[in-house]
Amino acid sequence: MKLPYEICNHVFASLPQMERGVAKVLGGDPKGNNFLYTNGKSVIIRNINNPAIADIYTEHPHQVTVAKYAPSGFYIASGDVSGKIRIWDTTQKEHLLKYEYQPFGGKIKDIAWTEDSKRIACVGEGREKFGAVFLWDTGSSVGEISGHSKVINSVDIKQTRPYRLISGSDDNCGAFFEGPPFKFKFSITVSDHSRFVNCVRFSPDGNRFCTAGADGQIFLYDGKTGEKICALGGAKAHEGGVYAVSWSPDSSQLISASGDKTVKLWDVGTSTALTTFNMGADVMDQQLGCLWQKDHLLSVSLSGYINYLDKSNPDRPLRTIKGHSKSIQSLTVHKNGGRSYIYSGSHDGHINILSLGGGHNNDFSGKGHSNLVTKMAVDDADQLVTCSMDDTVRFTSVTKKDASNLVKMDVQPKHVSVAAGGLALAVCIGQVVFLKDKKKVFTLDSLDYEPEAGAIHPGGSTAAVGGADGKVRLYSVQGNTLKDEGKSVEAKGPVTDMAYSKDGAYLAVTDEKKVVTVFTVADNYSVKNDFYGHHAKVVTLAWSPDNEHFASGGMDMMVYVWTVNDADKRLKIPDAHRLHHVSGLAWIDEHTLVTTSHDASVKQWTLKF
Repeated sequence: MKLPYEICNHVFASLPQMERGVAKVLGGDPKGNNFLYTNGKSVIIRNINNPAIADIYTEHPHQVTVAKYAPSGFYIASGDVSGKIRIWDTTQKEHLLKYEYQPFGGKIKDIAWTEDSKRIACVGEGREKFGAVFLWDTGSSVGEISGHSKVINSVDIKQTRPYRLISGSDDNCGAFFEGPPFKFKFSITVSDHSRFVNCVRFSPDGNRFCTAGADGQIFLYDGKTGEKICALGGAKAHEGGVYAVSWSPDSSQLISASGDKTVKLWDVGTSTALTTFNMGADVMDQQLGCLWQKDHLLSVSLSGYINYLDKSNPDRPLRTIKGHSKSIQSLTVHKNGGRSYIYSGSHDGHINILSLGGGHNNDFSGKGHSNLVTKMAVDDADQLVTCSMDDTVRFTSVTKKDASNLVKMDVQPKHVSVAAGGLALAVCIGQVVFLKDKKKVFTLDSLDYEPEAGAIHPGGSTAAVGGADGKVRLYSVQGNTLKDEGKSVEAKGPVTDMAYSKDGAYLAVTDEKKVVTVFTVADNYSVKNDFYGHHAKVVTLAWSPDNEHFASGGMDMMVYVWTVNDADKRLKIPDAHRLHHVSGLAWIDEHTLVTTSHDASVKQWTLKF
């Protein structure tokens, strides 16, 4: 017998996790092919020429803050908020761990390697010290990072001998070290920067280094002696704080990213700005990170969007990589004009449109949700129907992409489902709201149970509502009302999600007791099968277009694909999103499943039964 199997054939990666006023470090591959950043517990590796090609490393138990390639290109060092540094292989898909160290206790903010890939410096928010420098293969100390009285934000090592090390701190100072073993030589004084030093970087040839601060200034120094050369742009390089700088490969130019919503391209020889890239006027357009890699100039906005800058057109990036930077909570798929689109909603209210084929992300125009998007579905009028913790249900045309139609709920909605004829059912806290043609037409309140999820039969005849008491109540749809005829069926525990099969033959219900129950609609909702396998609460389900299979996802990080007629015939996807439970499921066709998770990534799976 041929066993069923699954292949993850596409990972649509998350954007960097951003925080206002905090610099984002981007790492570059020494071969120039990939770039690196972090989001949550994940390190994301993306192809710089085709960012749709991505890989995710998910072995950190805590939030990862920075990741940097070794100059050899064979290893990556990544650091997390607990002070752990993991050094792992880049050549194998498994990313095997080579070494793990704890140089200090507290958040790691930056990492630097020596050019021979044998020594690593890391800095951050240590409790007893703010930095360490050690041998990559033994963890033995090769010097001391001292001379600062506050958190160290940035570190870099000169990539030519004699080695030098520089650091920048919240004490408004930089520090200069010689080594190995690295010893403190002098402070780069308070008279230079008047506020936090956010970023320090050596030029690739080692002749110079620069420091960038929250005071909007960038200073240049001699790479070997540490003597100050000049300030870029005179009194101020930027109107806002400078969060990141990155040198050109030939060391003649650099780019700087600032909270003033611009990126500037500097000629180091004349210390003047050649180009100013205006990235927008919104607060989310603040620039918190940048990377110069071969011919590519990248910057990262507070929104998490990654911009490919165009020297010949500074007001419009060559491309902008969009997506999610916060955990994804809801998902649906819709075909439009012969192409499939994946719609996903996240913790911050953002809704992303992912076009399959090109792997391009986009978003809706107009004001969208302002809080977590709990559920979504596309109706027969090509409208994306979404509900959110901002107490609204929104109807957005997937063709016009304008998120303007909203229906205000009395209380917070937590589940929404749709059916033909403009019908929608919103399940709210203590209420069930029936909508028709984007208007509330009927409300069930003063209920003797807490509704958790709902589904309208594709024929529009029945609205099923699952409760925290484990019952599924079947309301009859009569015109613009829902009539309680006393019909109900029992799930095995408090209901978490439910959906009718596409042909309306079955109703599947998931519950907190780790079971999925399927009812046969034509047989007076008798139990067709109970499906056991999950080790924790089941939170989401989706029917295959073939009506013979459905998928379920649970808090156990498992995804199961079940066969309706045979509860024992199942396909298991363990660790679909490692260390994160699955938050959404949707089918593109009967052999292609999409999963989303709190890791803010979208994955596409090919299934063979």
